[in-house]
Amino acid sequence: MRFATLALRVGQEPDSDFKAVVPPLYQSTTFAWDSLEDIPSIDYTRCQNPNRLMLEKVIAALEGGSHCTVYASGMAAIAASFSLLRQGDHILMATDIYGGTHRMVEQYLPRQGVTHGFFDSMNPDSIHQAVRPETKMLIFETPSNPNLKVCDIEAVVSAAKKHGLIVVFDNTFASPALQNPLALGVDIVVHSTTKYISGHSDVLGGATITNDPEIGHALYEWTKAYGATPSPFDCWLSLRGLRTLSVRMERHCKNAQAVAEAMEGHPAVRKVHYPGLRTHPQHETAKKQMKGFGGMLAVEFVSEAIAREVAQTTEIFLLAESLGGVESLIAFPPLMSHATMTEDQRLERGIPPSLLRISCGIEDPEDLIEDLKQAISRAEAKLAVVSNA
Repeated sequence: MRFATLALRVGQEPDSDFKAVVPPLYQSTTFAWDSLEDIPSIDYTRCQNPNRLMLEKVIAALEGGSHCTVYASGMAAIAASFSLLRQGDHILMATDIYGGTHRMVEQYLPRQGVTHGFFDSMNPDSIHQAVRPETKMLIFETPSNPNLKVCDIEAVVSAAKKHGLIVVFDNTFASPALQNPLALGVDIVVHSTTKYISGHSDVLGGATITNDPEIGHALYEWTKAYGATPSPFDCWLSLRGLRTLSVRMERHCKNAQAVAEAMEGHPAVRKVHYPGLRTHPQHETAKKQMKGFGGMLAVEFVSEAIAREVAQTTEIFLLAESLGGVESLIAFPPLMSHATMTEDQRLERGIPPSLLRISCGIEDPEDLIEDLKQAISRAEAKLAVVSNA
């Protein structure tokens, strides 16, 4: 079966009692045993649940993995991956990374005796300079959050494997519909299923996927021990969203491409970051390893003042955190996704205060373009009045 069919058919046969086409919700914390000699595969929802099991099977199939564990949030999935580290270990983190991951590595892993360093995912050779004898893991993402840099996944993996590192990859921005990092040598794929997988901005979740049975078992045991498990209804909602991921991603990609092209060259725009543009420096790399260019872009305006005004005057785009839902969102990274970084850290990573991150939903693309243009016009007019006062 192909991707769109897998999303609808894996582990989702009509239930045995009533032949319901939509999987029922198993809102139960515990399940009866037939006897002490016949231990059931599902007995307590913190350990497993039918809705969770269905979701894990589908995500594993879509990512081409053999082991999937889902969690109560994307950060719980990151934490589970980091649970493979021990006191005295060292982790390498890409300089271009989600702010929440950066915070966990810089603020929380040191409390567990885990040190860290940085590497440039755009320059895989930087791994050789940054690695230490105690380095055990490497984590990166592409396209990067928020400025949409695209690194060569295979090249990063190749460099990391020369040092025997466990490679963790955050595939949230692309989703399994557009990119399958396990096939490129990654050990653990991480998702915030809150985003494209669930797709409707109504449920938190996370997932890890691997083909390594030992890693898969360790990640499952961690969430069982720490209780970072999603509820049955959370899993049901995520599976509901996942069933339409294929068609949604087609529209997300189409809309983002249209918005990026409309913004490129606008007098108020300094730069548009979107892998689908031929002017994007890693456009060819994106074509090689992605099935589409995604629904995310970033627009760098000529000034912070215009960026702030645009963020607050759009009428269709909502000023809000998160991404990957059916509705279009606009975000200001210094106060949202990368708020835990200092201004110097953001600037070092190419995240100026004049940059807005845009998540294109599935509305009509012309409405999205018109909305951004009117917001820019209103911003320019307001600032002109202020400067002349």
